[in-house]
Amino acid sequence: MKIHQPTVKIRRRGGFTLLEMVIVLGIIAMILGGAIFAMRGIGDAAKLRQVESDFKSFQSAFAMYKLNAGNYPTSQQGFKALVEKPSSTPVPRRWVQVMSKIPLDPWDQDYIYRFPGKKRANEFEMISKGPDGQENTGDDLSSQDE
Repeated sequence: MKIHQPTVKIRRRGGFTLLEMVIVLGIIAMILGGAIFAMRGIGDAAKLRQVESDFKSFQSAFAMYKLNAGNYPTSQQGFKALVEKPSSTPVPRRWVQVMSKIPLDPWDQDYIYRFPGKKRANEFEMISKGPDGQENTGDDLSSQDE
């Protein structure tokens, strides 16, 4: 005759131990830290793209200004000539408001306008002072840069 021994069922509660939770949270923290580190330059790249986009918008606006006025505004007249009719010489023969306001660069500085430009004298030049906000430093961005 066989004697049957009762089988003992060990019940383990479902869930995670504290150690497992700490390990998973540590892994998640490492992944997030790496992602944040990898994305640190994305904001700077977006600001550079914004400057390029502004330069293209200004180029279109100045082309329209020249079409109406016959010439580009002088350095003294600058961007303001796109918003208000210049009163200094040369006063445009025909003037149309091309822009409602002049935007600031991504670092909240005014753009600089020059005509004639430093590199190409027959073209205007637009300049952003860059992240440091100082003119004539290495981080300046010019519409005449290639």
